[in-house]
Parts: sequence; C-alpha cells; structure tokens
Amino acid sequence: MSIDFSVDGHGIATITINRPERRNALDRQHYDLLSDAWRTVRDDDAIRVAIITGAGDRAFCAGADIKSFLADAPPLAQIARTQQSQLLNRGLEVWKPIVAAVNGYCLGGGMTLLLATDIRVCTQDAQFGLSEVRRGAFPANGGTQRICQQLPHAIAMEILLLGDNFDAQTAGRWGLVNRVVPREQLLDTAQQYALRLAANAPLAVQAAKELAIRSRDADLATGLRLEQLFLRLLQESEDIQEGSRAFTEKRPPAFRGN
Repeated sequence: MSIDFSVDGHGIATITINRPERRNALDRQHYDLLSDAWRTVRDDDAIRVAIITGAGDRAFCAGADIKSFLADAPPLAQIARTQQSQLLNRGLEVWKPIVAAVNGYCLGGGMTLLLATDIRVCTQDAQFGLSEVRRGAFPANGGTQRICQQLPHAIAMEILLLGDNFDAQTAGRWGLVNRVVPREQLLDTAQQYALRLAANAPLAVQAAKELAIRSRDADLATGLRLEQLFLRLLQESEDIQEGSRAFTEKRPPAFRGN
C-alpha cells in the first residue's frame, strides 16, 4: 500500500499508485503521498518527464476511496488552506510533461488525474467515467473545469452529468487518449513517449507546455507577448546553442537543461 516512485537514467520518473486491492482508489494518506511525488517531479531538475500508472491489471485509479475519503468531510477551516497537499489535478504547476499509462479502470478522481496529464495511453479494456453525480457529489480537483476544455461541449456534458462509464475505443474516438494498445504494450508505449520527450530540450518543452496551458486563461495578445518573452529567455540558454550546433553537425543534440 503506497505510491511507488522511481527515476531512471534518462530522467524519467515513474509514479505507480500501488493499492490494487482497492482498484488503486485514493484515501487521504495516498493523496498526501501522491502530492509529495508530484512536488518531487516539479522540483528535481534531473527529472525531465513523468509516467503515472496504477499497480496490478485491473485499474489505473478508481478515484477517491468512498469509504474512507468521500464521506469523511475535513474540518471547514481546511477550505482556506489552498496550497495544502497540492495535486497535479488540483492546481500544482508541473510544467514537465506527464504521460499517463491507463491499465484498467480510470474513474472519478482517476479520470480527473488523467485530464491533468499531457499524453495518454490506455489498454484496450480500459474503462473511463466521472460517476460522482451518482454518489451525491461532482468531480472536483479539476473535473468540472478540464472536461469542457478538452472535449466538445455535448460530449463533456454527457460524461459529467450522466455519470456513465465508456470504453477505450470511445475514449480514442473522442480524443481523450492518444493511443489504445494491447495490455502487454502499454508500459513500453508509455516509455517510448517518455524517452522521446526526455530527448528534447527540457527548458523548451517546459516553456511550450506552460504557454499552452496558460493560453486557456489569456487573450491572444497576451499569449503572443508571453511567447516573445519566453523565446527571448531561451535564446540565452546553452540548450538552444547546442540545438543549433547539432543541426549544423547533423547529429543528435545532447541537451542539459541549462
């Protein structure tokens, strides 16, 4: 029972929600551990990419543990602690790319976590859904916010208000996931995405992600101005010089993130 965390030699962190006996549902302890993992991804310069997945062969994450979390309201004063135990899907700013490897049920809080990732791979038998309205709640931690940003309105409302599950093929057709693959190919496919992301210039990748995310809340003129400023900063980096040299010398670049 844990959140497993490891980093390989390519700078790829793998986070595994390890509670398969509960379909990797999250109680308060696991939410805190997951928050710690995301902060490490954000703050460790050696990490370039993260993969998030679930242990076992049944679930990515079935969301909040209803028995130990959903019906157990925290003290009212905690509402004001907006920075406490921040999560990727609840406001924590992680500009490094995140790959989701969905190995089964991706429901409730599992799907709101998915919506906060960047590239998504799932197995052919994966199941998705935001069923909170059937339990007297709604999908918080970004569920009501990101679903309409990422999917057409009518589809988003169907998922959000009916609470029905849908399969991997539907998720692919709607554009919720990038790839639907056989189970035995899931982690290899996620790893291949991560390796390609890690090979790119880290500062440029993070800048591109941040600008894209912030564009949702900024007008075009502001977004264009931010692009100018970010690009000017990157022109001072060693990575952009390395990219130019590698192009001239017809070799793969060796980016260092500085």
